[in-house]
Amino acid sequence: MLVTFKTKYYSEITLFGHIATHLLNIMGHCGTVPGAFRPEELPAALQKLMIAVDDKTKMTTDTTIDDDNDDEHDVSLRSRALPLIALLQSAIDANVNVMWE
Repeated sequence: MLVTFKTKYYSEITLFGHIATHLLNIMGHCGTVPGAFRPEELPAALQKLMIAVDDKTKMTTDTTIDDDNDDEHDVSLRSRALPLIALLQSAIDANVNVMWE
């Protein structure tokens, strides 16, 4: 499953479902798809996500890249969250909703 995050003045961000629900849980949402954050909820959600990515323990998620070598790479929570952080900041600046489906 893929989850696409949308807001009025920023490009859509698409993440794998398990990553999206994990990030939503970090932000204090139950992780249901579809869903939305209202403008007044966004600063707290962004703050929770920023704290998680700045955490010294740096959680990682394993992901397998399909290529000739079949190497396995660790992708940090920070790397996965950065596009969503930019989308959330844009929505805060524009005072608009963030929706996902």
